[in-house]
Amino acid sequence: MSTDDVDSAGSSAEGAQDHENALQDVIAVDADDEPTELVNRLDAHTGEGIRHRAFTALVFDGDDNILLAQRAPGKRLWDTFWDGTVASHPVEGQTQVEATRQRLEEELGVSPDQYDDLRVTDKFEYKRYYMNEGVEWEVCSVLQCTLQDHELDPDEAEVAGLMWVPYQRLHEHPKWYRQLRLCPWFEIAMRRDVGDA
Repeated sequence: MSTDDVDSAGSSAEGAQDHENALQDVIAVDADDEPTELVNRLDAHTGEGIRHRAFTALVFDGDDNILLAQRAPGKRLWDTFWDGTVASHPVEGQTQVEATRQRLEEELGVSPDQYDDLRVTDKFEYKRYYMNEGVEWEVCSVLQCTLQDHELDPDEAEVAGLMWVPYQRLHEHPKWYRQLRLCPWFEIAMRRDVGDA
């Protein structure tokens, strides 16, 4: 998730105020995902956190394989964990679909003409701490789409690796994929999605 983008100052709290996220805002929301105010993005992800709006997008290939993306090692939170496929936050006035289109293009070089079925499929709230570095407390929308054109141009500052994985098998056999260290928001989204299928 791009909640805590590349940390050029390192992972320590001392460099937090110099982090690029200190210059950005996210949308704080109540438990019903109703906006309450704009809050500093870094503040939203430190200490006890501030509940805010986010999304995670699951990109498929048409054969029930999901594209997993490994978070770059410079990420402040959940660095080198595997996500499915992009995740971030909409900015004020931006829909979840618009925000997802933007991140697909920025992180993976995927343009809207490569898919035609981007849609919101779920929403949930979660809170997870990452070591002593920070926290995610989000009302997270889940979006899905199917790539017709699999040509990708990942941004190395965001994505360390890509992998197509059978979605159902990943859900049914988590031990087989333990070494991937999956992001918590993706694991929740997948559990809810496959559980409802």
